[in-house]
Amino acid sequence: MTVGIVLAAVAAILVGSTLQRLSGTGVGLVVAPVLALLMGPALGVFVTNSTTVVSGFLIMLAVIKDVDWKRYLIFMPMALLGAVPAAFMVRAVGPAWLNIVIGSVVLAALALTFGAPRVPYVRSHALTATTGMVGGFLNTSAGVAAPAMVMYSRFARWDQRSFAATMQPTFMTMGLFSVATKLMVGATTFSQLPPWWLFPIIVTTVVVGIRIGAWLSTRVSLESARTLAISLAGLGAAVAIVRGVAALASN
Repeated sequence: MTVGIVLAAVAAILVGSTLQRLSGTGVGLVVAPVLALLMGPALGVFVTNSTTVVSGFLIMLAVIKDVDWKRYLIFMPMALLGAVPAAFMVRAVGPAWLNIVIGSVVLAALALTFGAPRVPYVRSHALTATTGMVGGFLNTSAGVAAPAMVMYSRFARWDQRSFAATMQPTFMTMGLFSVATKLMVGATTFSQLPPWWLFPIIVTTVVVGIRIGAWLSTRVSLESARTLAISLAGLGAAVAIVRGVAALASN
């Protein structure tokens, strides 16, 4: 864990946390592809999951009055059902293929999140449950649950304020499920975890990012923040795919 890797990881977490405070999503999209490149895909997503636990909890404290707990309680059991097979997949798939999966998921996520046309109104418990399961799978395998949740919010015509607030406990719990299931099935072992001192740095960076996001919320347009996130996430995802393909070609 070199100084360069730590600084690059801190920068990605700072930007992701800032965007998360501004719009309700952002940590996974920005942080997952960057950390996958810096630390390897399995460990990078694991650290991303840990970061979403911290960011989700801290931001939730500020927006808890707007959380839709009924939807959250439908999401969560299904998210666990999605997390378990994803953890086994992470354990079975090699680093090269996992890099390709992460990069592809992030690029697809960007296309769906920011480029999808208007969708029909659909609201049902079945859709909510399915979204939770898909989100749990994507969060555990690639560190990116936001696409499933954003698409659901569009189908359900979910108010942005309530959606952004509800995503915080949702991402926090999905992160916990992802970390726990991967440790339980051996997709990530305790010996592979980064040094203990990295976690206080993550917490501090998330706190700073949230503060910056709160300060920017009245000064910077959400569109500008999204443009930065798209640029960073897209670049990281593209490099992850190239790296994975190159590793497969060299074998």
